[in-house]
Amino acid sequence: MKKVLISIALLSLAVAGSVSVPPTAFLAIVGEWSVAKDAAGKTVLQVDGRQWIKGQPSAGLAAKARTIYGAKHEEFIDSVKAYAYFPYAVAKGVDDFHDGEISIRFRLLAGQLDQCAGILFNLKPNGDYLTVRFNGKEDNLVLWTFKAGKRSFVKKASENVHIPLGEWHTIKIAVSGTQLRGFLDDKAILDYTLAEPVSGKVGVWSKTDSVSQFDQFVVK
Repeated sequence: MKKVLISIALLSLAVAGSVSVPPTAFLAIVGEWSVAKDAAGKTVLQVDGRQWIKGQPSAGLAAKARTIYGAKHEEFIDSVKAYAYFPYAVAKGVDDFHDGEISIRFRLLAGQLDQCAGILFNLKPNGDYLTVRFNGKEDNLVLWTFKAGKRSFVKKASENVHIPLGEWHTIKIAVSGTQLRGFLDDKAILDYTLAEPVSGKVGVWSKTDSVSQFDQFVVK
């Protein structure tokens, strides 16, 4: 099984103090994403959704869409603009994820409306995607679908878990054909049979005014 570790760090550029820089391993499609330092001084990926009310996609959306999907980018752009308050960034170097695992460490820092972190996958050229996310306001792990400009609830995990702000935890998904399993801190709490097999690009996801950090994005 091939394993890809998407590096959060910028290889040649340090992050000093409160100064943050754009990530190179991810394309920020919606929201404010940057490489920052956590409390221990480690380089991490951070999303700051406190400006989400502006309802604007990330700067340079058209150019980034062309990078991902070439000539097929127009439909993708229209879909992104329809729901610009769900921040997400697409991982570079993973052209088509299927039949494998994706995991990421995350910690929730702030958010009055939401405190979210998740894995985005099955991203299509038309902007449709799936996400398994944890919401600290609701204490749950949930599978959502985003299709034709509409986000819809699919299934909630079998148990609620309270995660205090500032703590590092892990989300993982495992996909085999149409079978999906979701894990929180290596405990399987979500099972679902999808309508069709997973096949598409992947990344990280958040919601509205969440401020969250991410580390160790691993694709197998």
